[in-house]
Amino acid sequence: MFSSKLAFTLLIAITAAQANDSAEYIGTGGVTYLKNKNISMHSEDLYISKDKIRVNYEFKNLSNKDITETILFPMPAVPSFIDSDYADINATYDNFQVWVNGKPINPDLHVRTFMHPIVVKDGDKIYSETSVDNTEIFKACGINEAEMMTPWTYKFDTNDINQRLLNCNNKKLDQFIDDREDPYISWDSQIIYSWEQTFKANTVTKIKHTYTPLVGGSVHLDEEQYADFCVDRSTQRGFNKNGGRPYQALSYILTTGANWAKPISNFKLTVERDPNELVSFCWKGKGKVKKIGPTTFEIKESNFVPTHDFDVAFIMK
Repeated sequence: MFSSKLAFTLLIAITAAQANDSAEYIGTGGVTYLKNKNISMHSEDLYISKDKIRVNYEFKNLSNKDITETILFPMPAVPSFIDSDYADINATYDNFQVWVNGKPINPDLHVRTFMHPIVVKDGDKIYSETSVDNTEIFKACGINEAEMMTPWTYKFDTNDINQRLLNCNNKKLDQFIDDREDPYISWDSQIIYSWEQTFKANTVTKIKHTYTPLVGGSVHLDEEQYADFCVDRSTQRGFNKNGGRPYQALSYILTTGANWAKPISNFKLTVERDPNELVSFCWKGKGKVKKIGPTTFEIKESNFVPTHDFDVAFIMK
């Protein structure tokens, strides 16, 4: 039996903030791990609505030996300070469920923290755009996993955690904190679910997971956002004639699907909107978008290698 382990340092980038009156939305995705030449994703059946993400996978062990891998489901990294219009984070983390071959399992939960290191550019100190995993520093300063999860659960006072970091006599923090007198500290919290998965030799393993997506939006879909969601010209004309429309949006990270041994043999994406909405999104694959019901759209791909992530807007009529 083969076995491999992965470092829990995966980070999913936070989707860019919308207009000031909007609620931010963050990209989530599916299960992931590093490439294994003997395991292919035979099929992926992805369902997306504002209320639920549901994914059914079939993985094929191409070898004649059992293979055990650590499977990861990384949630996005969420900032320690969020305003009142942020997406409902707690609803997402608290309802992740997974089944293997039809049986529910309880994955392990891991928490990581990230901060932006201070760098010198043109003689000035600035914060790097790339964050760094500093979980071990948090632990060394006496901050436990439950406290590190505060941006997700709101169970502890972030200001108290920040003050403890400022008071912590750990020199490694100096690369992230420029002023120990400033009570505002920016850090992110990421949750990663994991489980050990054995793929039987020459056998298909079925994995299903569901969760509530992180949905944001605004009272008005701005013209500069049309390209983000490929809003067609007829819809644009309707907006320009009758004014802007409130919308909600979510993002799904598809590109982790390129981390498997071969292209995804059979891929299906289903998007469902509410009856009082329009739905708009970009698709760069070969498959055509088909309307298969009054509120349901479908895309099918063969030998699919995802090269872009999926952003979708649900726009009030």
